[in-house]
Amino acid sequence: MYSLNFELIFKIAAIGIVISILNVVLKQAQKEEQAQMLTLAGVVIVLMLVIQLISELFTNIRTIFNLY
Repeated sequence: MYSLNFELIFKIAAIGIVISILNVVLKQAQKEEQAQMLTLAGVVIVLMLVIQLISELFTNIRTIFNLY
């Protein structure tokens, strides 16, 4: 259970590092629009990971309290 949380933290950190490196490279190449779109795509990917975790949390809460 705890390894899953650390895995997710490392995934989010890796995505952030890769996106930031690519963002710097694109800005140095005078491609600000592509860099902005890449950043937006990274935010969406991380948001989808977090939404899946929140959904799992609500499922666990429903199971614990026997809510339907």
